[in-house]
Amino acid sequence: MTTRILIVRTSSLGDLVHMLPAISDIAKHVPDAQIDWLVEESFAQIPAWHPAVTQVIQVAHRRWRRAWWSTQVRQERGAVNAALRARQYDLVLDMQALLKSIWWVRMATGAKHGLDWCSAREPLATMFYDVRHRVEFWQPAVARQRLLAASAFGYKVQGAPDFGLQAFDAQAQLTRKHEHAYATIMPSASREDKLWPVADWQAVLDCLTQRGLKLKLLAGTPDEYERAQALIHGRLNAMVMPRGSLTATAQTLAAAELMVGLDSGLTHLSAALGRPTIGIYQASTPVRTPLVGDAFTASLGDRGQPPSRQMVLAAIEQALG
Repeated sequence: MTTRILIVRTSSLGDLVHMLPAISDIAKHVPDAQIDWLVEESFAQIPAWHPAVTQVIQVAHRRWRRAWWSTQVRQERGAVNAALRARQYDLVLDMQALLKSIWWVRMATGAKHGLDWCSAREPLATMFYDVRHRVEFWQPAVARQRLLAASAFGYKVQGAPDFGLQAFDAQAQLTRKHEHAYATIMPSASREDKLWPVADWQAVLDCLTQRGLKLKLLAGTPDEYERAQALIHGRLNAMVMPRGSLTATAQTLAAAELMVGLDSGLTHLSAALGRPTIGIYQASTPVRTPLVGDAFTASLGDRGQPPSRQMVLAAIEQALG
């Protein structure tokens, strides 16, 4: 008998990556699970990567809020509401526990599960669940999501996290055969207080160059692109990658020898893809969001305590042997 499940987790990039092992667990432990996932349109490619996800339902809070009451936006919101009401879910699992996600939880049919008052970032959201689950707050995000899913479906978390991203492996192997070995670098983040000193980045680029690696820098916004271009000025072995789809970026990450990046969604994606990954933290703590993956990972620094250049260089040496 099919168990129809709606997962509600709309954003952001890193949080969605942290969700993937919970989806693998559900697929493993719930016979004939049919999993739909409600997600922000700009991140819709991420749940589509997972082979256990049947349908991706897109919302567009970030775009809609600029013109919430316009005719087009009201029509789009209405279409999502109608789609949710038309589906008969057995269980609706809100893995975000924010007031902005509650609207969609309420629109869906089925028993509504989520975190309890002591576990949620926005406790008022928990008032709209039929079943509430206690999951201790101060533990890694990947573990927390797996425990919430396990509590909702009545199984125990077992084994290492499986991100379900094996589909990237074949293309990555082909790329490594036909392209010079390279490292990916993510020197930018959404917040200025996450940035690391330019001189320290230059030392990292020098180290990787001495290892014979090409350098592929990632950037999203025009400001990030300019910052990356300035970092590699005069370096013949380096380039800033043109902005592409999330899938294209994941393919670049999957074929890299190493990733060094700030605490960003793409850095967490690199670790999830099984690549050696070094994360630089200084505006957040790795206690809650450490890098998790099958290969070497190093989550360096902490809130208000950025890692030294020497720490990052030592981690590179360890990762590359």
